[in-house]
Amino acid sequence: MPHPGDRIKGIRGKRNWTQEELAEAAGISKSFLSDIENGKRNISSESALKIADALGISLDYLIRGEAGKREREREPVRIPPELSKVAEELELSYSVTLTLLEAHDAVVARRAARQLRPPTVEEWRRFYFAIKDVYTDE
Repeated sequence: MPHPGDRIKGIRGKRNWTQEELAEAAGISKSFLSDIENGKRNISSESALKIADALGISLDYLIRGEAGKREREREPVRIPPELSKVAEELELSYSVTLTLLEAHDAVVARRAARQLRPPTVEEWRRFYFAIKDVYTDE
């Protein structure tokens, strides 16, 4: 019976990603990913969410192998390096980092018709402190 590691390996293969590329995109170590793919370690809920987001698949599919009726592939989540640096400095959880990215996209990025330059580390930091009470539980 296939396990989550088999599904991860299969989707990673379809995307022509190496373990290093997926591990980096998901913010986990390559050795941990290898252990998951080979069934040597169980996957935590936070790691499952990181991997599912990176691969653009649902948690349902990752954990149970079930695709919902409306399931369709989506673009993998890409956390900008500047935001990643702020998240690390401020010790933000993965879910808060995703919330910050989504808030930025909803509040700032979509307000301009033209392409905006990516925010700097300092701009991400200021944005976090400006919205943290509204958008996050931290």
